[in-house]
Amino acid sequence: MKVGFFDSGFGGLNVLRAFQRLCPGVPTEYIADSKNCPYGNKPADEIIRLSEVNTKKLLCRGCGIIVVACNTATAAAIDYLRVKYPGVLFVGIEPAIKPAALKSKSGIVGVLATAGTFNGRLYNETKARFAKNVTVLATVADEFVTEVEKLGEQGLEGLPAAKLPRLEQVVRRRIEPLLSAGADKIVLGCTHFPTLRPLIEKVCAGRAEVLDPSDAVARQIRKIIGKSV
Repeated sequence: MKVGFFDSGFGGLNVLRAFQRLCPGVPTEYIADSKNCPYGNKPADEIIRLSEVNTKKLLCRGCGIIVVACNTATAAAIDYLRVKYPGVLFVGIEPAIKPAALKSKSGIVGVLATAGTFNGRLYNETKARFAKNVTVLATVADEFVTEVEKLGEQGLEGLPAAKLPRLEQVVRRRIEPLLSAGADKIVLGCTHFPTLRPLIEKVCAGRAEVLDPSDAVARQIRKIIGKSV
């Protein structure tokens, strides 16, 4: 079964690559809607419209499973898509708040995401259910999306070394306040953000663990494929 992935840009490639490492023989399609990036500051009805456009394209390419490889699009559109296309298997993305809350020793968890994700039902229901006993520091980091889109498909590997210090400062401005507040887990709540993980971990310098849900999503897709064949 062919698996389709879509995101507002290059961020969903982190999820796609995690899945390809896990299931290298499964055919995939990917749509990067960079023309409309970012999704995080758009109204919900516009995100739903764009998500449906991407879904239709992937269905035309023969995809039987569609991964909404965008936290913001998952928050705004996945319920709509599942109702509108009941014969299609959809997999969404949500911040790894549950493992962060369960593993935190300081009782303080930092979450980096877009405003669209923080306003979504999935995030708030997960937070209410699993993070009752921890303090969650929600940090909007829309500029991370912009920076990752500038990097393109190659990510940090294509960035000249002379430009790394500036990007590290962009990352540091968001991460240092979370560390200073005592966060010992930092959740990457946008599929663009794992591209910057090496810099985020450099800034953390062992003071906090960085949680990226890409591998967990890849395992979920593999599980769904197993049930559908």
